[in-house]
Amino acid sequence: MKNELPILECIDHTVSRETFKLIHEVETDMLVTNPQPKIEELEKYYESNDYISHTDSDKTLLDRVYQSAKKYTVKRKIKLLKKIIKNKKELQILDIGAGTGDFLNACKNENWKVVGVEPNKKARVLAKSKLGILKPNTLTYNDFDPKIYDSLNDIETNTKFDIITLWHVLEHVPDLENYIKKLQNLLMEHGTLIIAVPNYKSYDAKHYGKFWAAYDVPRHLWHFSKKTITYLFNKENMVVTKTLPMKLDSYYVSLLSEKYKTGKSNPVKAFFIGLLSNLKAIRTKEYSSLIYLIKNK
Repeated sequence: MKNELPILECIDHTVSRETFKLIHEVETDMLVTNPQPKIEELEKYYESNDYISHTDSDKTLLDRVYQSAKKYTVKRKIKLLKKIIKNKKELQILDIGAGTGDFLNACKNENWKVVGVEPNKKARVLAKSKLGILKPNTLTYNDFDPKIYDSLNDIETNTKFDIITLWHVLEHVPDLENYIKKLQNLLMEHGTLIIAVPNYKSYDAKHYGKFWAAYDVPRHLWHFSKKTITYLFNKENMVVTKTLPMKLDSYYVSLLSEKYKTGKSNPVKAFFIGLLSNLKAIRTKEYSSLIYLIKNK
């Protein structure tokens, strides 16, 4: 596949301080992090107390903003699922990249059958605690007990789900094409795949450039546009049925981007840039992050 020249050089602000290039793939309209760490080396780039999605920390301003936003977005996610399923009561949900389990726990409280995948051990322990998952030798499991696996490969291939969610996960997946095939195999015929990812064509991405926090190299291996998502899933005979904004993301990402750019959070300026990004997106539809509802053709 033909690539253009690198469009940006970004620093890993969270762990290594290493520099990575973003290469534009013309056919897919995707930006690709280069070089990409080997799979066995990826874990070390997540080994930081600053990687907030793997903790419930509320020590700093950024932590508190993130945790407050998380509580709000979990409620919004549940509301979205209820719209999708309408009056269906028995629901099987797979949440990939479950983090510390807040979304799965909210789904469990709706009496839905929940399964999660979370590779990070620290986050997985927190998630299991919230879901009341005990050690196997102290609990007899049945089909309706919540479960959290280390890997998508641990889920039996004949298992099917009504809803599969990936909230800011797809950008972390090394083998993108095969991963999408696995997702399709796990989805019920009329099920819905929900993908939320950053959008590098948003105003805040353009404003902050190489300092845009949602590039998050090298943990984010891929950087998507709406064209990219449509292309990737069309290849697997799947179709994007709806695209929705994640409006809060522009504020949090701007707050973090200000810190990367200036060394300070600059909350007033960050709020202004986040607001401006959302206002511009009313016309362009290029919000900081987008949710894609995807079904089989």
